[in-house]
Amino acid sequence: MSTARTFGRLAVVLVGTVVAAGVGIALFWVVPEFTALGIVETVLIAALTVSGLVMAGRLAGEIFPGYNVAEVEVGDVITRDGGSPGPLPTGGGGTPADDIVEQIEQADADGNVEALIVKLNTPGGAIVPSDDIRRAAEEFDGPTVAYAEDLAASGGYWIASGCDEFHARENGIVGSIGVVGSRLGRTGLAEKVGLDYRRLVAGEYKDAGSPWREFEERDREYLQSFINESYDNFVETVAEGRDMDEEFVRDTEARVYSGREANENGLVDSCGPREEMEERIADRIGVDELSIEEFEPEQGITDRIGVGARSVARAFGEGVASVFVGDDGKPPIRT
Repeated sequence: MSTARTFGRLAVVLVGTVVAAGVGIALFWVVPEFTALGIVETVLIAALTVSGLVMAGRLAGEIFPGYNVAEVEVGDVITRDGGSPGPLPTGGGGTPADDIVEQIEQADADGNVEALIVKLNTPGGAIVPSDDIRRAAEEFDGPTVAYAEDLAASGGYWIASGCDEFHARENGIVGSIGVVGSRLGRTGLAEKVGLDYRRLVAGEYKDAGSPWREFEERDREYLQSFINESYDNFVETVAEGRDMDEEFVRDTEARVYSGREANENGLVDSCGPREEMEERIADRIGVDELSIEEFEPEQGITDRIGVGARSVARAFGEGVASVFVGDDGKPPIRT
């Protein structure tokens, strides 16, 4: 917060408190002439003074807001509600997209917020939740900047395509514009331990991709069609949002790049320290100094404990639009 804003808020609070105290004294001491100041009057004066202090604080916050930029962080594997992103235990769930969208919408409705920073530290996650965050950033009424601090891969890049600008740290990881749909088969293991898959389905492709049955060519073609469709959608979204040629996006072949390399080939707009990004935002909204407020959902104790373990799992970097076919044969597409 700037010095001028700080002194301005203090001045408003001080004036409000003095006025409230003066009114209290006038009502309960000066007005009742020849009446000594008793306990009741003192309590009433104190209560009125506190009320004035509270109201003055609120008024000061409106006149001299403590922030002018909102920041939200996508800091893990992206899921709909923060549940576990995969079959393996990772010490906790993922980043709840619904909460991130809610924070962006709250920032958009906040009259003090003039710009939005979407900080990305994610390998990706579920496609639709990732797209929901992208859309929320795209609909924000003001400048938006995607900031790749450590890792903005897959769904993270999908989200960045909805922002006006994309800034990365020089050694951050960016890219992975591609789709993967892989799962271990269990048929060989089942044979060794004497298990057999007793198929009871209605609908030929109901159990396509089940790890307990042989993976046939028709299953591959069927599931590959989902992957291809998701990939085409991903490429189109990135090309449109980042103003790129679709062929260029496809030519990246889902590679990841350092922030420096991504800046050289146009996948990000700029790279360098965070301060450089903040300076450009300040110039864009016409202020000398940014005051950034982190908009984030409330976390319980179990969520906080799981953060460290989840960051380890994050390093494996699930590909965008990853498809993990469940035992029921349904392909839940993930970014």
